[in-house]
Amino acid sequence: MRMLKSLHCLGPNVYPEVPDGGWGWVVAVAFFLVEVCTYGSIKSLGVFLQDIMDEFGESNSRVSWVISICVFIFTFTAPLSTLLSNRFGHRPVVMMGGFLISLGTITSAFTSSIKEMYITIGIVSGLGYCLTFLPTITIVTQYFSRRRALVTSASSSGEAFAVCAFAPAFTTLKGHIGWRYCLVVLGMLQASVIGCGLLLRPVIIRPKPVKEDNESDREPLSLKQLEAIYELENEQTKTSISSGVSQGSEDSGVTSLSASNGDLRTAGAEAKALMEFGVQDKEGQEQSLSTPPTPVEGELSKVEAGPLQPSRPKLLDFSVLKDSAFIWYSLFGLFATLGFFAPQLYIIELSKSRGLEPSMASYMLSVMAVAEIFGRLSIGMVLNKVCCRKTLVLLACVVLLCLVLVAFTIVWEFWGLVVCCALYGYFMGTVGSTHIPMLAEEDVVGIEKMASSAGVYVFIQSFAGLAGPPLAGVLVDVTQNYGAAFYSCAVGMGISAICLALVGPAKSGMCQGQSRNKEKGKSSENMEENMTQDNDQQDFLEVDLDDSPVRRAVEQENAVNVI
Repeated sequence: MRMLKSLHCLGPNVYPEVPDGGWGWVVAVAFFLVEVCTYGSIKSLGVFLQDIMDEFGESNSRVSWVISICVFIFTFTAPLSTLLSNRFGHRPVVMMGGFLISLGTITSAFTSSIKEMYITIGIVSGLGYCLTFLPTITIVTQYFSRRRALVTSASSSGEAFAVCAFAPAFTTLKGHIGWRYCLVVLGMLQASVIGCGLLLRPVIIRPKPVKEDNESDREPLSLKQLEAIYELENEQTKTSISSGVSQGSEDSGVTSLSASNGDLRTAGAEAKALMEFGVQDKEGQEQSLSTPPTPVEGELSKVEAGPLQPSRPKLLDFSVLKDSAFIWYSLFGLFATLGFFAPQLYIIELSKSRGLEPSMASYMLSVMAVAEIFGRLSIGMVLNKVCCRKTLVLLACVVLLCLVLVAFTIVWEFWGLVVCCALYGYFMGTVGSTHIPMLAEEDVVGIEKMASSAGVYVFIQSFAGLAGPPLAGVLVDVTQNYGAAFYSCAVGMGISAICLALVGPAKSGMCQGQSRNKEKGKSSENMEENMTQDNDQQDFLEVDLDDSPVRRAVEQENAVNVI
């Protein structure tokens, strides 16, 4: 009994509609913890940047490749995560990802060269991040509809809470136990993702059958019954023409089209019999639903009902690449990723180069993180109430984020850096918490294609994730100025704003093209139906008149007159 109860608690949730709550709140909390252990951990690794450089005697660009490879594997293997989730389910994939994250972080504490960290944190942990993050955010969007934007924004704030807590905590802790044991502690915290995976119960939507009244229970006749009635009407027409010849006057030249009383009684009886047949057929169908079918009938019913059954999702679906709106949105994500990780990686060293103490410089990450929390929560409430396209709200946030990145390069004072960090954190929170869930909106691809499009979208982002931190590191090594790292971020964010602005026109143009094609298809179908009906009526009249007694009587009269 305990085994059955545990299986029931961990089994799928069945709802008649999207619950907008229920077990979804537990899944949202699990997503919060997953954000802490994935993006929060990656952005907190900047605390150990200088320690790793001193330990292995490497440059900024070579050390930044650790983060770059990790982000690249994280995003490049997104289609693999989608494939495994569709094949085995979200729960085992997330649990395996949590194990890989913890394994990679703990083993990196015992590496002896930067190349070994490329494997431990870069490849092993990066693959674990991918297997953990995407399935979790996908199942959260399935539990919510009306509150989707608010819940995903609030849950994704776990990333900001992690950066806010990890930056000062690990800065203090590494002074006592060293940076290597700090990574061991971080890896043990990341093992909690395995428990989060157990909470991801799949959701199944099964609408309740609608009970109709007795009057509305009568279903329309089947195609065979309609054909029988149509043939009966044709027979009535032939009978009426025949009876008109036998009863009408031969000299008047007027043919009666009214049926005789006997014909009407015959036609009425036949029509009544057809209607009774239709009722009996319906009752037989109802009885067959309540009676278990025989093996042969069961096989036949499976074949006939096959197209009506919901098909399994494709393991890997790249058909979204045919959507022009999705292409522009993917390009937006590609260039925006340039500004997602480099600022957190270099803000501490930038603050030190501007004259701040190391202890004060670490708090810049905390300022970013606190502001990011407010950004994530506020954008969720705004998107729930906004009346315009949600992509336009995201576009405004991206433009402002680009301006803040430019401001980092010209600010030198303490309070100037604090303001820039606060503004960057706020707008980074608005963009970071919405750019993936935004795929579920009709402005981009819609909830039906969310599962397949998320993997492809993050896969496209991977190339910018690979190039972002090393590009910023090269600029720092060449110019000897940490402010130069923010130039590449600002340029990438500016290009992403242009791509995002083109999503709306591409989507509206595609919808107009589809509506035009539908109208053309409907008009052509209507023309073909009209032509077919005209031809059928003309053929029917020709056949009727060729075989009718009227024509034979006229031919006989003409023959007598000739004689």
